[in-house]
Amino acid sequence: MPSTKNTVLDADKDVAGYTRSSWWQRTVAHVAELQCQLNRIKSLNPQGLAPHEQEIATKIETHLNAARQAANRKKNPWSMISGADIDRAFANIHRAETKILRLTPKEELGELGPLVLANARQHLGDEDPRRAKLEEQLRGNGHRLTEEMRELAITTLLAAQMAEEKERARARSFRNILLVSVAATAVIAGLFLLWGFLSPSSIVSNVCFTPAPNKPQVCPIGTSETGQDLLIVMAFGSAAAAFAAAVSLKGIQGTSTPYSVPMMLVLLRIPVGALAALMGLVLIHGGFIPGLSSLDNGPQIIAWAILFGILQESVTRMVDRQGKDVLNNVRGAEREFQKGPRKKSDAPREKG
Repeated sequence: MPSTKNTVLDADKDVAGYTRSSWWQRTVAHVAELQCQLNRIKSLNPQGLAPHEQEIATKIETHLNAARQAANRKKNPWSMISGADIDRAFANIHRAETKILRLTPKEELGELGPLVLANARQHLGDEDPRRAKLEEQLRGNGHRLTEEMRELAITTLLAAQMAEEKERARARSFRNILLVSVAATAVIAGLFLLWGFLSPSSIVSNVCFTPAPNKPQVCPIGTSETGQDLLIVMAFGSAAAAFAAAVSLKGIQGTSTPYSVPMMLVLLRIPVGALAALMGLVLIHGGFIPGLSSLDNGPQIIAWAILFGILQESVTRMVDRQGKDVLNNVRGAEREFQKGPRKKSDAPREKG
């Protein structure tokens, strides 16, 4: 059995070892399982497959090789953002699964009915005619798949897989939106900070206050505007946002998808917290908040910066809810079936 560093390969060049991500390890393990199923189908026909079956088997090999290449290819920032490798691996794995179902011997089809139906229930709506017809036929046949149902099962499975691919594409798109938002807010915060150091009088003066006409000006760390004043305000705002993010982790779910949506939701809070602290003090300085037009000392200014950093949670929490909805819509095989209102006439469904 050939091997490379930290990797053991079989004759089909399978078994995880190339990649670093645990998600990709599961992907290549899935490819190995599909290859095993194909090899078994071939071994059941010692005289060889029929020409039309051999053509399907060859195409399955093509799909599996494409999935291996996508999993083993060296990742770069653009491929991670675009999701090209992930989409390529998923699409080819799914097409290989449907073709393996087409080659499965008819005497082994019976037990595959619940598997196909479970996949359809996870990704296709109740109104989907393919799912409804397959469900009806399986119910009338003791949930056993027959040769007459094979094409319907293949069509339904393919539709469910395409729906799953679209769900994951939406999750990736949302992740990319979050990534752009994190980068944009971080750049804006950085530009404000640079502006504060280059021209303190034009922007840092907005976070300094004069308690009374006969009293000296107070800034976060002194009596005159400096870039450090803006730095400490934004730093405490970011720290407060990070603290709020840590508290909110109890409501953030992890994800089995390769898209780090929860992590992006946490990262978004840090630059938003810095900007919230700055903008909040500017609003106070402008008299937008009655009774708070003049703060008395530096610690009080910093305290308000911390408060505004925490208050950004009221905005980012709405983004959290959207992120949770997006992730909940990605229904992998390990998730329970989607729950929703059912008619009283509907029979209870089995859990997958």
